[in-house]
Amino acid sequence: MLNGPQAPAGSTRPASVGGDRNWISGYEAKKTSAEKALRILKRGYRIFIGSGCGEPQHLVRALERVIPELADVEILHILSVGTSRYTEASFFEKCRLKSFFVATASREAVAQGRADYTPINLGDVPDLFRSGVVPIDVALIQVSPPDEHGFCSYGISIDIVKSAAESAKHVIAQVNAKMPMTLGDSFIHVEQLDAVVEWDEPLLEVSLPFMNPIAREIGRHVAKLIEDGSTIRAGVGSLSTAALYALEDKKDLGVHTDMLTDAYLDLVEKGVITNARKTVHQGKIVASFCLGSQRLYDFVDNNPMVAFYPTEYTNNYLVISENDRMISINSGLEVDLTGQVCSDSLGYEIYSGVGGAVDFLRGAMYSHKGKAIIVLPSTTLDGKTSRIVPVLTEGAGVVTTRAGVQYVVTEYGIAYLHGKRIRDRALALIGIAHPDFREELMAAARRLNYLSQDIVQVIPPKALYPAQWEVTQLFEDGLKVFFRPAKPTDERAVKEFFYSLPRDESYYRFLSTMRVFPHYDVRSMVNIDYQKEMSIVALPGDLEAERVVAIGRFVLDEPRYKAELDFAVHPDYGRRGIASFLVQLLSEAARSQSAKLLTAYVLPGNERVFAVFHKLGYVVETSFKSGVHEIRIRFDQPAQACLIG
Repeated sequence: MLNGPQAPAGSTRPASVGGDRNWISGYEAKKTSAEKALRILKRGYRIFIGSGCGEPQHLVRALERVIPELADVEILHILSVGTSRYTEASFFEKCRLKSFFVATASREAVAQGRADYTPINLGDVPDLFRSGVVPIDVALIQVSPPDEHGFCSYGISIDIVKSAAESAKHVIAQVNAKMPMTLGDSFIHVEQLDAVVEWDEPLLEVSLPFMNPIAREIGRHVAKLIEDGSTIRAGVGSLSTAALYALEDKKDLGVHTDMLTDAYLDLVEKGVITNARKTVHQGKIVASFCLGSQRLYDFVDNNPMVAFYPTEYTNNYLVISENDRMISINSGLEVDLTGQVCSDSLGYEIYSGVGGAVDFLRGAMYSHKGKAIIVLPSTTLDGKTSRIVPVLTEGAGVVTTRAGVQYVVTEYGIAYLHGKRIRDRALALIGIAHPDFREELMAAARRLNYLSQDIVQVIPPKALYPAQWEVTQLFEDGLKVFFRPAKPTDERAVKEFFYSLPRDESYYRFLSTMRVFPHYDVRSMVNIDYQKEMSIVALPGDLEAERVVAIGRFVLDEPRYKAELDFAVHPDYGRRGIASFLVQLLSEAARSQSAKLLTAYVLPGNERVFAVFHKLGYVVETSFKSGVHEIRIRFDQPAQACLIG
């Protein structure tokens, strides 16, 4: 049972309100030209214009011809992708734009004070109209031709258009034969139209953004967080789009989104998006508007797979959260070391808007196994400025609070911040910042008392996290274990692992003589350069799991041809193959750093671990000196070659 607004059953046309054919004469009487329809406008009127690619271009052009005869007109919209002139300086004395989102068409006007931006969650806009807080005198909309029952479809833009049309004193509709007939809660009857202007023209289109290698790398990291059967929503921009394209290997994804783009369509055509495992609206893509190409518009036309609803439904976080494994992907412009995310401004200059970011962030975080992901490049395009900063730029707007942030992803990896201390957040974010800026971020974190001086001194500032050694492995009894290189934020989890080991057990080299694990010793295992030394931790469950059940480590001797390896597995997770997998992973990492010889030391009574090293597939040499077994493995001596000889 949904706790939010209820969706109509199914995704079909509503029943006729005026009888099957009674509407025709009324419709014919309402037909007129744009110029005549706009004669209703008066000075001081508030005019709503349909959104995005559904903008009624013919009506807007006519409006721009009429505006010079008016005064003090206010224009409302959420997003314009057309070439409207009403934001130009020559119109300033006659009309003023009030936008709920800032895009290319309105950015300059807002920056120069000729237009206004209203920060608001997209899902909250319809209530402004319905409650009368923002009354609308005239709504200019674009719809499909009426069906046999007199219902026109809002087509590719239901979003806030439906609530605006239902709240406006007068509705003027451009009826365009090129507007798709979309299904869902997406219809208006001709009886609700005050004037009809039949004018066919191509719909506005928006190309997919260019995706550079950084965007693709960010997308690759995001894909690691998304399970098969998840329901997804991605925001605007190249980074969110790249994240969608990185999901080509996933299965049975679903879609619950406000904005539908061509990137989703590509995943549908590849069989990735099936909606088969959705919790709500199973089998259907749920969306509110399209921002794409004619190919996308052809796909949604009369397609039962796609159900369009107004934003008060699609963006209601209670509705969103009913989808299990709901994934929300939003772009950020700047993140500070405490986790505050700015997404709508560059300092004082408004760049975009809140949009649906907060709506879907809340919905994803309330969803069972849901995830809210912020994506951003580590630097500005010129590489001169870090987008991970000690404090947000003066004037920057906080769209995602430090309490609301969950995942932050750059091309250098993933930082999981939910429930983390400021200290751990700073470390995690510095770890995914561009290496050129990590040292100064460390210094700033120390200056702000986020980190202590001894931490700043021990962390290699330009160490690149080697994501290639991240791997999830299934063991017996369905145990899923995530192996990854250790991070500075693992210090507490590693310490807890060591303290959880039974004291009467005998361990290997770096564990055998330690019964208390000082802060510095643990820190040296997680603050590493990933080249001369590597630590890999094993965590049961998902990527954000914090319990360490095994740890392995190697250190390369100069001139870096020999790697000394140590490892330990908690007894509760022993005899499942975890040790063998961990040692295999470490040996591959050591070989990638040109190591030719692997050594390990084992105490008497623990000879059973010899088998772990024999599974590597190389000749294993052992000797007993000074009460310790020494194991030597040469990577240039495969075991099979030895047997043949």
